[in-house]
Amino acid sequence: MARLPYLEADQVAPEYRDMLKRNTNLHKLLVNSPDMARAFNGIGGYIRFKSKLDPRLRELAILQVGWLEKSEYEFTHHVKIGKEFGVTDEDIEGLIAETCGKPSKLEPLAKAILKGAREMVRELAMSEVTFAEIKQHLSDEHMTDLVLTIAFYCAVVRVLATMQIDNEPSYKEVLQQYPIPGVK
Repeated sequence: MARLPYLEADQVAPEYRDMLKRNTNLHKLLVNSPDMARAFNGIGGYIRFKSKLDPRLRELAILQVGWLEKSEYEFTHHVKIGKEFGVTDEDIEGLIAETCGKPSKLEPLAKAILKGAREMVRELAMSEVTFAEIKQHLSDEHMTDLVLTIAFYCAVVRVLATMQIDNEPSYKEVLQQYPIPGVK
């Protein structure tokens, strides 16, 4: 059960109702602080719709954060979002294998991005070696977008966990296909 209320459109000032067009528990809770929610949504919207980073690679990085942090909400939501941007079941199976230190069929850049995301979650920062490996394939702009995307979603999973935001039932079916170890 969430620690703060989920607000509906009629409980929010009219100028903030647009933030509830994505009818998710995350957005319903964040509008308890509407100006902060607008800033949060601005970063998330930029990442999803304006970043020039390859959207499949972006979603794989986000999924890696959600998987490592055992964030049911984040992982399940981004499995569905990722599939809209080209992430396949084979990609997700590859992510799980790579996380466990097993080989996968993912291409080298995807593997390096997943490794970089794991390093940022576990070690605070990407190693020099991983950063350099990814940088061989990405421009400075893409590299900046990748690092900020991973960092933003490290923050998102902490918001979800601290606020104890409930996952919507329609997303729980993802866990049947990809059960996260340690998540009930």
